[in-house]
Amino acid sequence: MIGFLKNWALPIAMITGAAGYPLFLKLSFLTPYLIFTMLLLTFCKISPDDMRPRRMHLWLLTIQVLGSVAVYFALLPLGKAVAEGAMVCVICPTATAAAVITHKLGGNAASLTTYTLIGNIGTAIAIPLFFPAIEPHAQISFATSFVLILGKVFPLLICPFIAAMLLRFFVPKAHAALQRLSAGAFYLWTVALAIVTAQTLSSILEDRSQPDIKIITAAATLVVCLLQFITGKTIGSRYGERISAGQALGQKNTIFAIWMAHTYLDPLSAIGPGAYVLWQNIVNSRQLRRKAKRDARKAIIEQP
Repeated sequence: MIGFLKNWALPIAMITGAAGYPLFLKLSFLTPYLIFTMLLLTFCKISPDDMRPRRMHLWLLTIQVLGSVAVYFALLPLGKAVAEGAMVCVICPTATAAAVITHKLGGNAASLTTYTLIGNIGTAIAIPLFFPAIEPHAQISFATSFVLILGKVFPLLICPFIAAMLLRFFVPKAHAALQRLSAGAFYLWTVALAIVTAQTLSSILEDRSQPDIKIITAAATLVVCLLQFITGKTIGSRYGERISAGQALGQKNTIFAIWMAHTYLDPLSAIGPGAYVLWQNIVNSRQLRRKAKRDARKAIIEQP
């Protein structure tokens, strides 16, 4: 039963969130706390000895930040909601669950986790700079908006790492306990996914714009998803980390992306990361199936 729930966690969470969206909308205030806790449990698994930033990570971060700007302006002629929906799928950091997929695919999970931290830092700095420029508020200045967003985003993405390191060195027993609970991040992720699914559905139902915008946004994020996986794998191939680089750039923290869209951008833009959830999991499912087939063929060949 547990295996079934894990294998079908994504559709179950999304269906639950959609079916009970009036209830889950009332729980939307929990999203930042869930993101913080998921990252804390993830970073508790990081050993400082395993953290070795590489030139590849710098290339990935450059694409993540500058690529989001390029995607926004490239798609702006199609509509602001489309551009924002695709842009937020590029600028948001790597998913907390990406290390698990990377390990299953035979990649370097330590390198992926290191980039998760680097990407979080880059995102925490880039978002307060970029978002006020594309969604200005007449009542507050750019500088004020920058400080407000930085005050919300930076603690959410960086403080979990700081807390994890402080616990490691000063409260090792608590750190060890959180390490044992690291699998709980998976279940927190399903709750958060149900909440953000409810938020996305609410935006779709309340919006009266043309359905074409929603379809175009979903199609744009499909292209963005494929390009990020391909670009990451291409860069990673040069450094012997094709799998981990592909997951680092392609597998996104869509829960955080949807929260950002609802909090700082046009709520309709949340359709972008909402669709990205589906696209990236289709890609991951295909990769895992191919890996399973290769392993099966290898086992047959190696039989005496």
